[in-house]
Amino acid sequence: MTQQDDFQAQLDDLQTEDFGFGTQIRKSPYFDATVRWGAKGFSVYNHMYIPRDFGDPEQNFWNLVNDAILCDVGVERQVEITGPDAAKFTQMLTPRDLSKLAVGQCKYIMITNADGGLLNDPILLRLAENKFWISLADSDILLWAQGLAVNSGMDVTICEPDVSPLQLQGPKSGEIMKALFGDDIMDLKYYWLRELELDGIPLVVSRTGWSSELGYELYLQDGSRGDELWEKIMAAGAPFNLKPGHTSSIRRIEGGMLSYHADADITNNPFELGMDRLVNLDMEADFIGKAALRRIKEEGVTRKQVGLIIEGDPLKGPNTSYWRIVKDGVVIGKVTSAVYSPRLEQNIALAMVATEHANLGARVKVVNRSGVVNEPGTENATIVERPFYDPKKSIAAA
Repeated sequence: MTQQDDFQAQLDDLQTEDFGFGTQIRKSPYFDATVRWGAKGFSVYNHMYIPRDFGDPEQNFWNLVNDAILCDVGVERQVEITGPDAAKFTQMLTPRDLSKLAVGQCKYIMITNADGGLLNDPILLRLAENKFWISLADSDILLWAQGLAVNSGMDVTICEPDVSPLQLQGPKSGEIMKALFGDDIMDLKYYWLRELELDGIPLVVSRTGWSSELGYELYLQDGSRGDELWEKIMAAGAPFNLKPGHTSSIRRIEGGMLSYHADADITNNPFELGMDRLVNLDMEADFIGKAALRRIKEEGVTRKQVGLIIEGDPLKGPNTSYWRIVKDGVVIGKVTSAVYSPRLEQNIALAMVATEHANLGARVKVVNRSGVVNEPGTENATIVERPFYDPKKSIAAA
């Protein structure tokens, strides 16, 4: 048996014994590379496996904020909208005003249903006058968009293209990109994109990412070259201490970034999440959920997302269930995402609480599945502003 045959046998054993693969759950073009570079565990996102374990998550955080990490986010599937009515149809999906979205620009948007409920919070990319990509969080927007198109009367084509993103994130990501693409890449502005090639590999590159750090996303447009692309980036990043990694729960909670299905879902609306800036009820264009969101704004919301500082020993990892928030013996909300931040030296959390209790500085009690996080009968958490770190996103935008 050759060395390559031996490696493949080990890989097959990993796939069968450790990860439990079935053909109904897809692997990204970078999967083999991530296993080769130390991925030890996977989660499922958009019906695909995503690496979630490269060792110590705290070290992954420090790698991100001090140097750079490369993350397989091929699970961020693209919904491609093309055709003469592509711009009109895309506007119908979101309450954010897209009238000034230029070719080559990206925007963070929310996709709402007829009740104003949140279906997804993706990044929208405009690649051409009549060509858009919706880079998805974890939900089946491809089916939603195709269903809406059937009776829309609009001339659009909607598909999932062969596109698989990587995230290169961290303060040294710019130097790595310069090593890959030359000095001109430094002119790429925050939330803008370019179509580029790397040794013949077709890419769309954007100044975006799910980390609140300086970062780039590289959208591979030929899945057969995923392994090659991964290795080229890792080689270019070696002098800058680039490490393979996974999206950091610590950093995204520090940055107050939503995780769909954890911090928000179809039962939430943008106003509850403090995303009023993404809703334009005065624009002439119509969008799904406009009437409902107008009514919700007029009536007010009954709950709001807040930040929490939770006292006690450092959490050993992110919460895996929702924790109750109690005030005067009454449940007033739930913790949606909680983690210990080694940089802030605090347990930090995102939470949804009843509006009348969403007051900065208010003391509340957090109860996990095993009981009260701190000693019984005490208020062990404080409602605070979020994001917890770099609230103006000056790091990512710099």
